[in-house]
Amino acid sequence: MNILFTFDVEVWCNSWDTLDEDFPASFDRYVFGRSDKGAYALPKILDTLNKYHLKGVFFVEPLFAARFGIEYLAIIVKLIQDAGQEIQLHLHPEWTDEAREALLENVTSKRQHLTQYNADEQKILIKHGIRLLDEAGCTPPTAFRAGSFSCNQHTFAAVTENGLKFDSSINPQMEESQPGDIIPVKANPYEVFTRNGLTLIPMSSFRDGFGHNRHAQIGACSAHEITQALEDAVRKQWHTFVLLSHGFELMIPGRNLPDFFVEQRFTHICRFLAANHSIMPTVDFSDLSDFPDPGNTPLPTAGKFATARRYAEQALRRLYQ
Repeated sequence: MNILFTFDVEVWCNSWDTLDEDFPASFDRYVFGRSDKGAYALPKILDTLNKYHLKGVFFVEPLFAARFGIEYLAIIVKLIQDAGQEIQLHLHPEWTDEAREALLENVTSKRQHLTQYNADEQKILIKHGIRLLDEAGCTPPTAFRAGSFSCNQHTFAAVTENGLKFDSSINPQMEESQPGDIIPVKANPYEVFTRNGLTLIPMSSFRDGFGHNRHAQIGACSAHEITQALEDAVRKQWHTFVLLSHGFELMIPGRNLPDFFVEQRFTHICRFLAANHSIMPTVDFSDLSDFPDPGNTPLPTAGKFATARRYAEQALRRLYQ
């Protein structure tokens, strides 16, 4: 079973009203995550992946550079590519109206989700994203993920028209994902499928110990839930499993301190994947080729103890943060 270990890399400021004032500290936090214990954003993630000989896929959001300059995006690109990891395109269109030079005509207000843009606008924004990555020295991307998993059929058409081969925007656990009737009738919405030459690889989910569906995000699940879901996915003969994290997820929200609990989850999962490399290899999009026809494979499951552990960790995190 292929593992796509994906990381969304984004830069956010405290307020849209104080962007220029906030940006230097925000960039440092979201890219480097400096703290008294070291750099806990991209440097920590990249070092850990390298330690365990794992591949990661970094979906980098470039539109912020239309406001602050390509040199900042180039720093991110260099960090990731120098570590030998793959970069793909991520897009948060709420940066559109903040660009120094207009990305779209007559866009002067905030539209958060890509689905709030029409087909032509989505196509243009994705084209700008590819252009900005190229100007920053990035290897041409082949895959796309919409910010907040906000996508619709216009998104998939825009991705295809921009020459990308893969899309990883569908997340059945997020109401912003609106694939319409694009998912094959005989498949569940978690399996890889192809439409009009575009290979769609949805965010993977599992059923937790209390019967709820959850997407497999490092910061939102216990390590045991994810490792048990991976083991069960292998038993159920899943072809590809998508894990999600963020470049800043090892940091306590709003503080320049590492999040002990999420760091331990991340390390545990990396150690697990390294130990099970023969049956769960981490891959990037350049490794992907043939996929089986979609069927209706059941969701993998995690046990009650693993889910109870998440609840306990969340309680302790609130206590210590």
